[in-house]
Amino acid sequence: MSPDLATAAGARRSLLRWLAIAALIIGLDQSTKLAFDHLLTYGERVPVLPILDFTLLYNRGAAFSFLAGQPGWQRWFFTGVGILAAVIIVYLLARHRHQRWFCVALTLILGGALGNVVDRLLYGHVIDFLLFHWRDWYFPAFNLADTAITFGAGMLIVDEVRRIRRERSEKNS
Repeated sequence: MSPDLATAAGARRSLLRWLAIAALIIGLDQSTKLAFDHLLTYGERVPVLPILDFTLLYNRGAAFSFLAGQPGWQRWFFTGVGILAAVIIVYLLARHRHQRWFCVALTLILGGALGNVVDRLLYGHVIDFLLFHWRDWYFPAFNLADTAITFGAGMLIVDEVRRIRRERSEKNS
């Protein structure tokens, strides 16, 4: 096999590995959403811990119910944003396949974004079921897709901070 073909085959395998992990995230997200959608009635709350309840809520908007009160156009807008983000992320995964931390972060975001896109396409809303609270303070309900997106975004921030520190260190050396 020529070096170019070997490199292309390695790049394909690497990308397929990241896409398989994203598919696993989507599968876990969808299975938990379906389970809670069948186990609970809308708005029902089941206390789990002093700071955590399971609850079934539907979000027609984006994070923190942004634009949830709109007449319906937001469903297609956020679906389009999710698909566009997925395309960009797949491109970045293919291009930066040797940056493991970066690719894990992007894969988490990809799986989470597409998990919520599936909800928007199938139901017109995103199914949320995790509700954290402390006394009278409540964090907006969320799901595993949102969790993956949040961890992925956090990892991207850490990755960027590490890159900046590395560049400063090299510049000062």
